Amino acid sequence: MDLLVGIDIGTSSTKAIVTDEKGHEIASVSEGYNIDTPKPLWAECDAQMWLDAVLKVMRELSKKVDTAKVRAIAISGLYGGAGVPLDREMNPVYPTLIWMDKRAVEQTRWVKKNIGIDNLFEITGNTVDPYFGFTKMMWIRDNEPEIWKKIALFLPPKDYVIYKLTGEVSTDYSSAGNIGGIFNLRNRRWSIEMLKALGISPDKLPEKVIPSETIAGYLFEEMAKHTGFKSGTPVVSGGVDAAVATLASGVCDEGENTAMIGTSMCWGTIHGGNHLDWHFVNFPYVVNGKEQVYSFGGATTAGAIIEWFRNLFKEEDLKKLEVTAERVAPGAEGITVLPFFMGERAPLWDMDIRGCIYGLSLSHDEAHLYRAFLESIAYILKLNLKAAKEAKIPVNPSTMVVGGISKSNLWLEIAASVLERNIYSFPISSDAPYGDCFLAGLAVGLFNDTKEIKNWLPEKAKTQPSREWILAYKEAYEKFENLYRGIKAGEL
Repeated sequence: MDLLVGIDIGTSSTKAIVTDEKGHEIASVSEGYNIDTPKPLWAECDAQMWLDAVLKVMRELSKKVDTAKVRAIAISGLYGGAGVPLDREMNPVYPTLIWMDKRAVEQTRWVKKNIGIDNLFEITGNTVDPYFGFTKMMWIRDNEPEIWKKIALFLPPKDYVIYKLTGEVSTDYSSAGNIGGIFNLRNRRWSIEMLKALGISPDKLPEKVIPSETIAGYLFEEMAKHTGFKSGTPVVSGGVDAAVATLASGVCDEGENTAMIGTSMCWGTIHGGNHLDWHFVNFPYVVNGKEQVYSFGGATTAGAIIEWFRNLFKEEDLKKLEVTAERVAPGAEGITVLPFFMGERAPLWDMDIRGCIYGLSLSHDEAHLYRAFLESIAYILKLNLKAAKEAKIPVNPSTMVVGGISKSNLWLEIAASVLERNIYSFPISSDAPYGDCFLAGLAVGLFNDTKEIKNWLPEKAKTQPSREWILAYKEAYEKFENLYRGIKAGEL
C-alpha cells in the first residue's frame, strides 16, 4: 500500500496527515504555536518555529506508519507575506512578516501615488495593500536598511522548510503570485518591470518557480535520520494553504467555491483568468497553475476572533456555550459584530477599519455575544459572495466549507440562512494537509487527472437555510453593512 504525507504549516499550528492512494486517512498529528505581535497591527514569526514544528510532526508520524511505504511528502503553508529573509548562508536575519502584518502603510501609499493601481493590476492582476508581500519587502528596505543589505533571498515559509529538508531552492506559482506586485500573473514569472519600479532586486527572489504538483527535491539523509523517514523521499512543492484547502474540497471547475476557515477565512473560486477583479487576491491555482487562476477574498480574523472571545471569557468548552447560543434568536437580539480586528483585506481593502461590538444592552449575556461573533463570520462570507457577483465571477449556487468552524452545526445553519444557499461540509478533515496528500500523489504519477480528488471525498453533509431565519438575517445583514458604512463615512 502506497502512503502519501501532507503537511500544512498554518498560522497557529502545523498539521500533518497520512493517507493511502485512495484518500483514506491513516494517521494525523499537529503541533501548535503562537505568532508574535510586538506592536499593534504587526504580526511576525521566527522561521525556526516552523521548521521545528515540521520536524516534530514528521517524527510523530514515523511512529504511527511505515515510512518506507511513503511515496511522497507535499508541504503547503500560510501566506508568509514577504517570506523568510535569508542571508547568503541561508540563515534567517529578520522575523518573517506574515499575511496578517499591516505595518507597510506608507509603502502602500507610495505605490498608489507613484506606480498607480491600474498599472499594477494590468501586470500583476492584483491591487496594493499592506497585506501583500512586496509592500512588506519595501518596509524592511525603508526601515531596516542594515538588515536589507544582509538579505540575499526571500523564501515563503513552506519553501524555507523544503530547502532545509532537501537543499533545493524554489517556490511554486501560487506562493509567488500571492506576493503580489512583483509577479506577472499573465506570463507566470517575476515582473522585471515592477521589480525595477519598486526598487527590489530580482536576485532576492527564488529563480525557480514551479507548479505546485512538482517534486521540489528529495529528503536529505541527515533529515531522514532526524525524522524517521526514508532518505530520498520526494518532497513536493505544495502551495498557499487556502488554495490547497480549496483543492481538498474537490474544487476543479469554474464556479465551484470553498470557504476555508482557520485563523482567517479565505473564500475562493477558480477560473481561466478571464474574471480578474482587483477586489480579490488573484494567483495561479495549485493544480493546472499555468491555466487556472484562484481568486479569493475573506476575513483577516475569522477563527482568530473566536479564539479571542474564548480567551476573553476564559471559556474552556465552546460546545457547551453553543448549546445556549442556539436558543438566542437570529440577529443576536440586536448585537452586531464587525470582525475586522486587524483591518481587512479583499474584498474591502480597508486597512483602517477595526473590530466593533455594537448594540449591547444589560439584557445580553455571553451566549448573545458568542452568537453575534458566529454571525459576523457568515456576514463577511456573504459580503464576499456579493462582491464576486458584482465582479461577474462565476459562482455556483452552493458553497463548501472546510476548517475548524465547519464542525459547528450552529454556524453552518447560520451561514446557510445568511447566504440563502446550501452549505456543504465534510465528515473528514478535508483541509490543506488532505490536499497536500493528493498533490504528493499527483507529483509521483499515482493520479492521471486532477479531478481524481473528487473520488477521494466522502459524501458531503448538506446544511440548508432555515426558512424561519432567512428574513431575520436579511435585516441583520443590512444592519451589518450599514454599521460598516456608517463608521467608514464617519457618521458613527
